[in-house]
Amino acid sequence: MTNYTKLPAILLLADGTVYYGKAAGKIGTTTGEICFNTGMTGYQEIFTDPSYFGQIMVTTNAHIGNYGIHREEIESDSIKIAGLVCKNYNIGFSRKEASESIQDYFQNENIVGISDIDTRALVRHIRHKGAMNAIISSEITDLEELKAKLAEVPSMDGLELSSQVSTKEAYFYGSPDATYKIAALDLGIKKNILRNFDDRDIYVQVFPAKTSFEEMDKWGADGYFISNGPGDPSAMPYAIETVKQVLAADKPLFGICLGHQLLAEANSIGTMKMFNGHRGLNHPVKNIIKDHCEVTSQNHGFGVVPEEVRSSDKVEITHINLNDQSIEGIRVKGKKAFSVQYHPESSPGPHDSRYLFDDFIEMIKGELAW
Repeated sequence: MTNYTKLPAILLLADGTVYYGKAAGKIGTTTGEICFNTGMTGYQEIFTDPSYFGQIMVTTNAHIGNYGIHREEIESDSIKIAGLVCKNYNIGFSRKEASESIQDYFQNENIVGISDIDTRALVRHIRHKGAMNAIISSEITDLEELKAKLAEVPSMDGLELSSQVSTKEAYFYGSPDATYKIAALDLGIKKNILRNFDDRDIYVQVFPAKTSFEEMDKWGADGYFISNGPGDPSAMPYAIETVKQVLAADKPLFGICLGHQLLAEANSIGTMKMFNGHRGLNHPVKNIIKDHCEVTSQNHGFGVVPEEVRSSDKVEITHINLNDQSIEGIRVKGKKAFSVQYHPESSPGPHDSRYLFDDFIEMIKGELAW
């Protein structure tokens, strides 16, 4: 285990609020939009979720690192969060399957964090003030210098980030002998989404974010998947155009999270930056088509504009959030296309929504009864 000394560290928010704690991970400085996740488990999956690219993560669970790092429990090949804020940063770990400590993991991947923070107070502050940029440093103690560096950080509103986390080259996942073929547009796709497709006898070709529909269509896929990912969907005209072309070709289409927002944009429905976003494993959603409720896993800071969805003659609502009535799912009228804002692959978290992968297969087969 790497030697670890708890040096002082500072967290500065864009509104001037300052928190003093101890260094976690690499000694250094990092910036990003601060957000929080309410999940009680699954910190590895959070760290490696590409949708968190560019964001400083506050974990509301009191203990982080206590079950170590298990390399199979990742959602991408590297840590994607910009930094970590936590209460108790546990170097020792109890699980025998773990291969290393969180400190070794963070140092190897150059991740800067801060611990020994009152995360309850911090989350209450963010809930009241909204998402904002922040800076963590364990090497700079001068607040004016930190403020100057923080002032240079761009707002998440208007940022295109998916092309930075997407695969650079197309690749395959699953068995070539599978019954179905799906073309997936990688905007920050999670590994467990691919595992869920593989589990359902689907062979996936994963394409870089800016791949055209024409190029994807050469493979002759049975359906198309638009993935989750980071950044502002309205800043992604390339992906919106791809979704429009999939719809125009009347191909079966399924979108998750960012893919949901892009399906809305492709149907002239706007998206917006949310005050805080939804991030956690316990968000209640109602499927109003099937009249049943699901406990869902969520991670998004943008959403579709509810009023524009409700007034649209192109789509209809399939799912709503029972906490705030936000739009959690839509389907396109007259097309074989649907999407959800949450994460049905849900690892970690509840498995209530995995039927959506089965619905997609039924849609491909032409047997889906809404």
